[in-house]
Amino acid sequence: MTNRIEFRYLSEEDTIAAGVMDMAACVDAMEETFALYASGDYRMAGPNNDSHGARMIFPDDPPFPTMPKNDDDRRFTAMPAYLGGSFGTTGVKWYGSNPTNREQGLPRSILTFMLNDTDTAAPLALMSANLLSAMRTGAVSGVAARYFARGDARVAGIIGPGVMGRTTLAALAVACPMLDTVQVRGRSQQGIDDFKAWVAKHVPQISTIEVMDSIEAAVRGADVVAFCTTYRAGDPDSYPMCKREWLEPGAFVTMPGAANIDEELEAQDVRKVVDSYGLYEAWGMEYPTPTHHHVGIIGNKFLDLVSDGKIRHWDIEELGPVVERRNEGRRSMEEIVICSVGGLPIEDVAWGTVVYRNAVANNIGTVLPLWDSPSLA
Repeated sequence: MTNRIEFRYLSEEDTIAAGVMDMAACVDAMEETFALYASGDYRMAGPNNDSHGARMIFPDDPPFPTMPKNDDDRRFTAMPAYLGGSFGTTGVKWYGSNPTNREQGLPRSILTFMLNDTDTAAPLALMSANLLSAMRTGAVSGVAARYFARGDARVAGIIGPGVMGRTTLAALAVACPMLDTVQVRGRSQQGIDDFKAWVAKHVPQISTIEVMDSIEAAVRGADVVAFCTTYRAGDPDSYPMCKREWLEPGAFVTMPGAANIDEELEAQDVRKVVDSYGLYEAWGMEYPTPTHHHVGIIGNKFLDLVSDGKIRHWDIEELGPVVERRNEGRRSMEEIVICSVGGLPIEDVAWGTVVYRNAVANNIGTVLPLWDSPSLA
């Protein structure tokens, strides 16, 4: 026996070598994740075990000159989780965000992920997590599209061509093999140019990209639609809007970014699917109702509608039971389905575990010692 502990460090380049960008495999891992979630073989933070994580924010008026001032998306968040099944691991994503990072040529968010042995708590890996997080977020929309998008889906409407829009499109392409056309709405020419270059490299089945001059134009005629923008929380009327009259019969709409819907889409015949009902309940514990004013993800709007008596809580469905085949996926060629993607820490654990195991199998990364023998034991 030895009490030496080592862990594997994976840089961003290492995670790429270990397959972090393999969207087809990521969608498969997320599908398994949601089956485990539905069976209860997981744990996350918070009193209901479904929390997005523990968030630290700064005061609006800092009492100390060196303390940062609160700003939209200025925060640190720890996102811990355990996931069972074939994973059996525990981990935490450490999420730091500052919008002014872009002025220094940095991403708004800089993420790392620590994976641990669930039994001993010993670290297994510390890895760069910006790509890990982006891929798993996009992959959730791919899982939902497998069950709710029409099999003949060919046109995607992408609102927001940034990182989230790119990985969401990649996942939709995995789920919808006939997809070949994108209608994209962006806020800058540079964003559109970057989107086109990324899609050409990573989603080669897309043969046509049409740049649209409005959200409505990007939505109309699309079989699958993704709202992938970031907006300052506070006024839902300022969030990107989706209207029922714009949508084709049978459209599948995924919303991993801030968004809003009109009253016609609040109707009971529009399927409303969430990644985790408990996730939005946890946000409701952190923020006052209406929670959608504080967190722009559409699932919070769904729960606000329940609070207002406009819909019933059982009108909101979870993705997991559909993956487990306990509930139905698409029921007709005409029904409209809206899916909310809020982001679960178990998704990071799942994809982080796959990347780590690939790295071990292929000797990728740097093995570092934690200790040869603990000084205090």
